Order: sequence, then structure tokens, then C-alpha cells
Amino acid sequence: MNVLEVRDLRFQYPRSKKPALNGVTLSVKKGEMVGIIGPSGSGKSTLVLTFNGIIPHSIRGEFSGEVLVRNPSTGEELSTLETPVSKLSTAVGLVLQNPESQLFNMTVEDEVAFALENLGLPRDEIEERVSWALGVVGLEGKREEFPPNLSGGEKQRLAIASVLAMRPPIIVMDEPTSQLDPEGKREVENVILRLKKEGVTVVIVEHDSRFLFRNADRIIVLKNGSVFLEGTPREVARKIEGLLELGIKLPFSLILSHRLGLPPLFSPREFQPRAGRRH
Repeated sequence: MNVLEVRDLRFQYPRSKKPALNGVTLSVKKGEMVGIIGPSGSGKSTLVLTFNGIIPHSIRGEFSGEVLVRNPSTGEELSTLETPVSKLSTAVGLVLQNPESQLFNMTVEDEVAFALENLGLPRDEIEERVSWALGVVGLEGKREEFPPNLSGGEKQRLAIASVLAMRPPIIVMDEPTSQLDPEGKREVENVILRLKKEGVTVVIVEHDSRFLFRNADRIIVLKNGSVFLEGTPREVARKIEGLLELGIKLPFSLILSHRLGLPPLFSPREFQPRAGRRH
């Protein structure tokens, strides 16, 4: 079942001379991990802002095409053009590149509970969801911490927990590790791998594609607001010349195999997240 479908999507910001999205068509199946990569300015962040209706409801511009979200538990189909962002946020959870832009409560526990309280859920259900989400991201022992005192990796994991607690069928992450040090990246990557193992549908936007080539089910490459390549990591890796021309960071094993004239090689250890300590 497709839980997300994008059909001939086009969007142009006000006063921009060219479209940010130019006829994008794609789909995401239930339980998939899909990576979206491409150079700066290719439309990656703009695309994911259409998944939960921020574009066109909050960010205006010339919009055409269709984005449909399906809830696999109810079968309900939502058009992002016709559905308010408040309802779409329960179907598509968005984790932004800078976690601090999403954190504003006084404690970790309050941060995760905030959206649930706004939904009017019963107190016992809120507590169950908060405990579950913090357990998934490994922040059970940080309930009373003041979010600004957390490390970069912990802040990003807290932002993920706040989205997880809503239990949306799709979680979208826009460059979730771009501002983190190596330890923080490992922390967040471990959470992403756990979500994948548990069958959560995850869409990840990244400029650095190395984690995605190692772990994603499919990779979509954007160029100038359009889909340039799409397929499994191995299928996309066969077009390595085009990827290198776009300036995309690739796993060293792929670059080496290309230079040696060999089929794409995927090192089993390369960029595999390590168990790293947590603060």
C-alpha cells in the first residue's frame, strides 16, 4: 500500500524566477525507508514541506499537482491541498534540520506531551505514549531535563520523540544529522534504524547520501526540482557518474569500485552506526 503519493507536483516561491519543484511524481510504500538526495537547491526541503501541507497552506506560492497521504490503519486518503495542517500533522510527522526550532517546553517530558495534550487525549494515554516515545529514542532517563541543556544528538532525538508520540503513519526527516558531531549522528542514525526495524515508514532528506546507500530501501535523486534518478541503492549507484557530477557525497566503497571498473560495492561495515555512549 502506498501511504504517500505525489503527482506532477509543481511549486514556485513568490518573486522566484524559476520553480522549486517542477513536475515531481513519486510514491512511498508502507514500512519503506526512502532517501531523498540531491545538490543544494534541488528542491529537497521544499518537497518535504508539501508532505504535511505547510506548502501551500503556510508557505504561499504557485502550487499545482497533488500530494495524497493515506492512513494505513483507517484507509483514509487525505489531500494536502484540501486538508488543514493540524490534521495532516497526525498523518505526517516532520522533523526539521534544526531541532531547536521545534523545542520550546521546560522539560523533555513536557515537550513530548505537548502535542498530545493539544489533541485532548486522556492523561493515561499521554503518559503511555510519552514513555514509549522516549524509550524508542533512548531518553527515558532525561524526563526532567531542560531541553536546551541537552547535547545536539539528544535534542534531535527529542524532536523525533515528539513526532513519534503522535504515532503518524509517516515520519519525514529533513537532514536530521547535518548539524551534529559524529557521536550525535550515530545516536540519531541508531534511532532511524530502530524505526525501520519496527516497520515505521520513514522518508529522509540528506545531502550526504552515505547512510542512505547503506540502509534505505529506495533512493530518489532530485535535480533542478525534478526526479533525476530513482531506485534501490544498487540501481541508483550504477549511475555513479551522474551522482558525482551533482556533487553528492557517496560511500567510499562505491567510488573505489567505480574507479576500479567494478560493479557497485557496498561495504557491510561502512557507515554502520556504532553503539556510541549517550550523555
